[in-house]
Amino acid sequence: MIAEPRIMIVAGEASGDKYGAWLTEEMRLRLPAARFYGMGGKLMREAGVGTLVDADEMAVFGLVEIIAHAGTIWRAYHLLKKEFTANRPDLLILIDYQEFNQLLAAAAKRAGVTVLFYISPQVWAWRPGRVKKMARIVDRMAVLFPFEVPLYERVGVPVTYVGHPLLDIVRPTLTRDEAFYRFGLDPSRRVVGLFPGSRRSELKNLFATIIDSARLLRERYPDIQLVLPLAPSFRREELESLLKAAALHVTIVEGLTYDVMQLCAAVISVSGTVTLELALMAVPMVIIYRVSELTYQIGRRLVRIEHAGICNIVAGERVVMELIQGEAQPPAIAAEISRILDDSGYRTQIRAKLAGVRAKLGSGGCSARLAEVAVTMLERREGEE
Repeated sequence: MIAEPRIMIVAGEASGDKYGAWLTEEMRLRLPAARFYGMGGKLMREAGVGTLVDADEMAVFGLVEIIAHAGTIWRAYHLLKKEFTANRPDLLILIDYQEFNQLLAAAAKRAGVTVLFYISPQVWAWRPGRVKKMARIVDRMAVLFPFEVPLYERVGVPVTYVGHPLLDIVRPTLTRDEAFYRFGLDPSRRVVGLFPGSRRSELKNLFATIIDSARLLRERYPDIQLVLPLAPSFRREELESLLKAAALHVTIVEGLTYDVMQLCAAVISVSGTVTLELALMAVPMVIIYRVSELTYQIGRRLVRIEHAGICNIVAGERVVMELIQGEAQPPAIAAEISRILDDSGYRTQIRAKLAGVRAKLGSGGCSARLAEVAVTMLERREGEE
């Protein structure tokens, strides 16, 4: 084993930052002398990763939005690419953030750097030809879902199913009573969660819609309590300013997201990893999604799946309502949340199907399995030198 391996980890948004932090902690148990550096956010820095690029600056979604941030993204790519020669890693671990990390993987392979790619691009949803591309640019693919394994095996990509990291951590740390007290909420009144995501583009495209929906709900249910968990990529002050301008009282909670979730009777959520987290907590929700019209029209022609929410994709059916683009309007959003609040049979049905989503994802231990994969790759690399 390399005495002090240099491990470069690259993650580009909030979910990848979480996964990178958990992986780093697992790898430190096995490789205490390793040096970790790359691109990440607050959680990866707290885990001891030296971040050359702050992932918060990279958290954009949609073709038009990415083009608008092209300068920032391009500078980050070149800065990290230079490390392949200036501070050559013994292993490069790329976490999701697909288009950027595929470019970086290709550059790494040209430089002779060993590449572990964690979280497959959704080749089962769109652009299946990317499987063959991955065969050329990665040394091993680590996937979250068992149905992804044969897609890579068919074209000769070394692949390991490690499971989903959320299974290990999606659970409250407080009792319901403790959480109500901690957040200053009244246990006798229902709670509706507002989950605006972690990307700047989501804040721009959907925050006003979420707030207008919440206002309609407050008019219909004067006693409901609104709560918003703060993503690490946002500052509390900026959301407080937006809420003050909207004249809407919302309790903002920093950290303890799963403790917030357990209190929610219903949630308005953007699409993304958070929908799977909510599913694992069996919280009924409505998923909203909106990008620029150009991005949406291009996506419609490329995507081969029926659902936008990860929880619905895993379930293979529309377990929770999705309101996409023009459908994502406050009256429709408020109507779906109202149905969840008022119709106990509907609410129970959703919760039962969300429990099925958890069952489909199998057991925990993902980060530990992935750490073992990474250590094995380092051992093989040393043996080849």
